[in-house]
Amino acid sequence: MADELFLGLISGTSADAIDVALVDFSSGTPTLVGAHAQPYESGLRQGLLELAQGDGSTRLDEVGALDTAVADAFAAAAVALLAEIGIEPHRVRALGSHGQTVWHRPHAQRPFSLQLGDPSRIAERSGCTVVADFRRRDLAAGGQGAPLLCALHAAVLACPDEDRAVLNLGGIANLTLLPADPGQPVTGFDTGPASGLLDAWAQRHLGTAFDRDGAFAARGQSRPELLARWLDEPYFALPAPKSTGREVFNLDWLSRRCELQHWSPADVQASLVSLTATTVAQALAQHMPGASRVLACGGGVHNPVLMAALQQALAAVLPAAPAADRRAPVILETTAAHGIDPDYMEAMGFAWLARETLAGRPGNLPAVTGARGPRILGGIYPA
Repeated sequence: MADELFLGLISGTSADAIDVALVDFSSGTPTLVGAHAQPYESGLRQGLLELAQGDGSTRLDEVGALDTAVADAFAAAAVALLAEIGIEPHRVRALGSHGQTVWHRPHAQRPFSLQLGDPSRIAERSGCTVVADFRRRDLAAGGQGAPLLCALHAAVLACPDEDRAVLNLGGIANLTLLPADPGQPVTGFDTGPASGLLDAWAQRHLGTAFDRDGAFAARGQSRPELLARWLDEPYFALPAPKSTGREVFNLDWLSRRCELQHWSPADVQASLVSLTATTVAQALAQHMPGASRVLACGGGVHNPVLMAALQQALAAVLPAAPAADRRAPVILETTAAHGIDPDYMEAMGFAWLARETLAGRPGNLPAVTGARGPRILGGIYPA
């Protein structure tokens, strides 16, 4: 059978590393051949975070320089993985590059989403055909441009025996809701912050890129007063379709809602864990109260304090029922239990989207994004 190898690359909201996945579709089911995460050079990461968390006033030449630097980093990450596995670039049908999101404004008067990482430059340096710029066609069709991987979740993780949710714990948390009934639509949306705020607070107070094993949060106590102020954010009450990003949920957002100097840093971190767990659980209770299983992926699965808080929050939102009728608690597990590495689900997703684009098939789900209809996503940049 001919090669059906596709590369997928993404750096998420936290901008901590470029995730690269080589996926084989020759059997019809996506199979992960190899993967790795390549950290950004520290200066590049800092420039990206400053741009994404800024007030939108920046010099165009700074954006252009970051665009080329991200492209070079993406190409280098792809080349490194192929060399490690021993695959020549010409064997790869296409490289699906999400790029690095720096602005996502789906609710603006003129909605837009901007990902850096010049695809022409990636094609030139990797030797692979590149498919990129996946979000803007959906936005042009009236959609949010996000989340984009719900169709893949449905293809590989739906089950006719139970209602399921896939929870991506990246910088932002998002849910894909997979009904057992195939006649019901797959839906999904961003629930709010996840690792993005946790990482930013850890960087400020620990000088580290993230809170390893949730140890910082574990030293503190979640404070109901803080949680109540944060939960008053209007985004949480918006109906789906909806999506968000670092342009809303950043450290300035925290500071505007409460005087953080009055709270211990560890208590703030613990409260941020509660914020993620609570908003995910409330969203699931509202949109799929009968869910039997939540399959988590993304970097947040490595934070045991966050995972424990999620389990507790999910158990708390079960509908009240007589003891004899009470169903089993929602099962929270990672996608690893179903054969998919939780660290590379998103990278695999952009390999899948590249394949859909080359085949002339739509990559969005209008029920998820709110677009006027199915659309073929992205542009093609030949090797």
